Amino acid sequence: MQERFKKIIGESIQVKQQLLKDDGLLQTLEEVVAVCVSIFRKDKKMLFCGNGGSAADAQHIAAELSGRFYKERAPLFAEALHVNGSFVTAVANDYNYEAVYARMVQAAGREEDVLVAISTSGNSSNILKAIEAARQQKMIIIGMTGATGGAMADRCDYILKVPSTITPRIQEAHIMLGHILCEMIEEGLFL
Repeated sequence: MQERFKKIIGESIQVKQQLLKDDGLLQTLEEVVAVCVSIFRKDKKMLFCGNGGSAADAQHIAAELSGRFYKERAPLFAEALHVNGSFVTAVANDYNYEAVYARMVQAAGREEDVLVAISTSGNSSNILKAIEAARQQKMIIIGMTGATGGAMADRCDYILKVPSTITPRIQEAHIMLGHILCEMIEEGLFL
C-alpha cells in the first residue's frame, strides 16, 4: 500500500514540476494576478464556478479572497456561484442544469467583473454556458482546466491549463494555483 501512496504523491509532484517549467503558464498567471488586482481596485468582483471537486475549489478560493488569506485586510467581493442551493435547484428544475451558472452570471456579473471557470476537462456544458453569459456581460474570463483546455481553451481571456489528464492531479494543481492567486492579490492590494 505504501508504494501506491508514493506513486500517487510522485504523480502530484511531477505535475507541479511541469508547472514550474511552463514559462507560458507562469506568464499567464502573472497576467491574471495583475487583472485581478486591477478589478478589485475598481471595486469590481470575482465570480467562480465549477462542478463537483471543482465547485469545492471555486468555493475555497472565493472564501480565501472574501475572508482573508494571510493578511488582516478588508474583504474582497468574491463568490462561488453554487452556494445558494435554492437558486441552483430552482433553475435546474425550471430550466435545466446547464443554465444554472449562466443565470447567476446574468444576475450578478457586470462589465469588467471576473468569472473564474473551473473544469478539469474544459468541456462541462454548464461552465461553457456561464462563459457565454460572461462574454455577453463583458466580463473578463479566466479558465482553469487540464492539459488540453477542452472547449474552454478558445473561449477564455486567460487560461491556466494544468499539464495532466488525471482529474485528481489537475484539481490538486488548481487549488495550488488558486492559493498563489490569493496570495499575490493580497500582496498587490494590501502591502
